[in-house]
Amino acid sequence: MPKYIIEREFPGAGKLTASELQGISSKSCEVLRELGPSIQWVESYVTKNKIYCVYIAPNKGMVVEHASQGGFPANKVSEVMTKIDPTTAE
Repeated sequence: MPKYIIEREFPGAGKLTASELQGISSKSCEVLRELGPSIQWVESYVTKNKIYCVYIAPNKGMVVEHASQGGFPANKVSEVMTKIDPTTAE
């Protein structure tokens, strides 16, 4: 199943409290339950003004629908074509 990286513009994301991050996570999980098991949230990375999320989904449209239903920005959604890491050099 395809993997996607979602770039979410979120001014002040790096200053969100643990409680605020928990609220965002809870809302995301609620929407995921409603959309069904074909979409999965893998992990997210919070930077100063953006949140980058990794999702597994059958298509880009489902990722965009998750963002829409959750009230989250999805400024850029990119399908991951392959993964490399230090072991790729071996």
